[in-house]
Amino acid sequence: MPELVFFSGTMDCGKSTLALQIEHNRSARGLVGMIFTRDDRAGEGKLSSRLGLVRDAVEVGDDQDLYAYIVDHLSQGGRADYVIADEAQFLAPEQIDQLARVVDDLGVDAYAFGITTDFRSKLFPGSQRLVELADRVEVLQVEALCWCGARATHNARTVGGEMVVEGAQVVVGDVDQPDAIGYEVLCRRHHSRRMTAATARAAALSPDVLPVSSAGV
Repeated sequence: MPELVFFSGTMDCGKSTLALQIEHNRSARGLVGMIFTRDDRAGEGKLSSRLGLVRDAVEVGDDQDLYAYIVDHLSQGGRADYVIADEAQFLAPEQIDQLARVVDDLGVDAYAFGITTDFRSKLFPGSQRLVELADRVEVLQVEALCWCGARATHNARTVGGEMVVEGAQVVVGDVDQPDAIGYEVLCRRHHSRRMTAATARAAALSPDVLPVSSAGV
């Protein structure tokens, strides 16, 4: 039976890499897929992974009807044996409903990839709807690590290396951007303490932190 599957995880856990792998495996067997994305780091109309792999995709607009788009594609003689939607957290709940309709009415598998929560640990509306509707939710097993070495469970937005907890839910950025808006994965403890890798280094180098000596012991 066709399924709507949500592959979820933190940043850096290989979601887009898996999306590209699924696309490769199916296209190598003669299947034809339709790839959607939204606000990819590589630019408009691209599905990219941090490993450097890039694939052309359909950039989803705010009010785009994904079901109508696919039906129109099929009515013009195109094929769609499966659908991949990357950065699915940025899709509107209505667009997730449309993906579910693609599965139920057209009999086409739909694979959605995205992070579940934003930099404030709040659910993205698109991800929430996927959790509500998906036939399966797969948490990716490639563990991203916090700077401390613990398993990263939260996504943090940074400005100049410092974590921020206010602002628009969607601001396109990337990891490893110390002087601009960027993103970093943290364990729950350091996310709650707002301690990024940069602030941890600064604290360790601060002259206010006295070195421990054996004098007087």
